Amino acid sequence: MLSMEFFAPKRLSCGVVIVNDEHELLLCHVTGQNHWDLPKGGIDDGETPLQAALRETREETGLRLAADELVDLGRFQYTGKKDLHLFATCTERFDIATLRCESHFSERYSGKQLPEMDGFGWFSFSRVAALCTPKMALVLGDKLDLPQLLRAFGTSDRQGTALAA
Repeated sequence: MLSMEFFAPKRLSCGVVIVNDEHELLLCHVTGQNHWDLPKGGIDDGETPLQAALRETREETGLRLAADELVDLGRFQYTGKKDLHLFATCTERFDIATLRCESHFSERYSGKQLPEMDGFGWFSFSRVAALCTPKMALVLGDKLDLPQLLRAFGTSDRQGTALAA
């Protein structure tokens, strides 16, 4: 029998689901990729999931969210090696031109510093499957009920329109 010490624990990625009362979700375009994602990322040593979600959202969008305005959605299975701990907030629709990614990585061949996220957009809930990776679409579409989440924030039940960045 194998000892459990041979199996690495799952990494934890923490992020925030940001919705508005027009049935839209804020997504970030991942630089160099063909998909959009939530503002999220790995938890650092000594951080709580909430602290990590707030930090990652600030680093990837420039948004400074208040901890007391977030609802803890809990931990979700994501990949074989990673789980997600998500929080949610509902905000008024704001101009995405105000968003800036503060975290960068070195481009593989040139070494040029690129932002982790190179675009932002408000998208209708119905577009999640087309824009996100299949695993993220599963979390947002099947494990979470975005319209129900919106109702929990006490917003109107009108249907929004899809807006691209």
